[in-house]
Order: sequence, then structure tokens, then C-alpha cells
Amino acid sequence: MAHDTNDGAAVPDLRERGRGADGQPVFSDRRLWIQLLVFDGASDPGPLARALGGSPVLGALYADVNHPRGVGLAVAHEDPEFFAGPLRSLLNRPPFDALDLRPGFTMLGRTYALGHEPDLDRVLLTRPVERLCNPAWPWAVWYPVRRAGAFETLAPSAQREILMEHAHLGAAWSNGGYAHDIRLACHGVDRADNDFVLGLVGPELHPLSAMVQAMRRTQQTSRYLAGLGPFFVGRAVWQSRPA
Repeated sequence: MAHDTNDGAAVPDLRERGRGADGQPVFSDRRLWIQLLVFDGASDPGPLARALGGSPVLGALYADVNHPRGVGLAVAHEDPEFFAGPLRSLLNRPPFDALDLRPGFTMLGRTYALGHEPDLDRVLLTRPVERLCNPAWPWAVWYPVRRAGAFETLAPSAQREILMEHAHLGAAWSNGGYAHDIRLACHGVDRADNDFVLGLVGPELHPLSAMVQAMRRTQQTSRYLAGLGPFFVGRAVWQSRPA
């Protein structure tokens, strides 16, 4: 909850908010950051995978389905300093220093809560890593999303109704074992001014494509999105073991 300062300005409460079993609000100031970096020049991703195996990186390395020499590296960490420090150092050493970054595919976002989750640590920290690093779900589709400004002018009740349509669709795919999502907010940290980053992971590629197709029919996608993509499609060639 925001509180007033001496000059009357309200200080925002930046904690993530959920709801406990007793109906009372619960809070957390922890969240996970996930970054996707896409490179060219890796005809053989084997040396990259071996280097990652001896590193502190938590994440997945993908062979780019749409580029025969492309790879994507998705990295998760609770502290954004990791991306500016240890990860940066790793990527400037062999074998990564020989690769060419494709900045148009770079995505960075943070996990967030919707306000009703009873277990914030699982939603914000544990579940995204379980999905990212699950060897049974090697296929991945990553893409950014930008909402149209008109969505922000809707009443909160109308926004919830639109968002629940997407939530029910995601639950149906997840319950069927077809696809599982990783939802990240990227406001102010995306080079193209996107609002969210979505990662879809699963055992096969077709259900991920079909899920995106089904989302096209929802109100949010058909009426309230200003931008979607670019899409990175990959299959994991290395995944770390979740802590």
C-alpha cells in the first residue's frame, strides 16, 4: 500500500502482492529476472553447452530453428547485477566471444504477481525456473508483447475479464500438458518499448504454435495489442538443473 510523504506525494508500494488462504493479502519484494540473448555464428552449439555446464548460469541454451547457425540463451537470476557482471564476463570469453549478437531478439523481463496467488515464492521464483529448465519441455517460443494504450483506459473490471480469457486459455493448454507459459513484465527495460515477454515451453513445437493461434482470437490479442514479436523459436540443447 502506498503511503504519503511529508509533501503529500504518495510513495508507491513496489512489493508483489498475493492473497493467502485466509483471504488476507501477502507480499513479497523478491522476483526473478530472465533475459533471452540470441546469437549468430554457432554452427556447433556443443562447446557453448559445455562452457555453460561449468558456469553459474541458470537457464537454457537453444538451437535456433529458423537459423542454422543461431542459438538463444535464456538466463534467470534474482539479482539484475548478475546480467551486468558475471554473465557479461562469461559472454566476453571463449567460446561466446566469437559469436555475433542479434540485438533485435534480446528480451529482458521480471516475474510478477496478479494479486490473487497464495504462494508468491513459487509464482515469482520457483515455477518459472522449473518450466525453463525442465528437460521434458525442450521446445520454446519467446516473444515480446506491447499493449495498445486503449487497454489502460478500460475499467479494472473490464481489464480483469479480458485477462481472465487469456488465463483460462493458458490453463487449458497447461492442464493438457501441451504448453506452459513464463510471463514477464518488461516495462522500461525493452529496447522496443514492449510491455511483456512471453515464453511458451513444451514437449513439442506444434502445441506452442497452436496456442499462439488460439490466443489470436482473444479480445486482448485481437483488439488491445499494438505489437507482437519478433518470435524466437528454439529447441534446448542444454538446460541447467533447477536449484
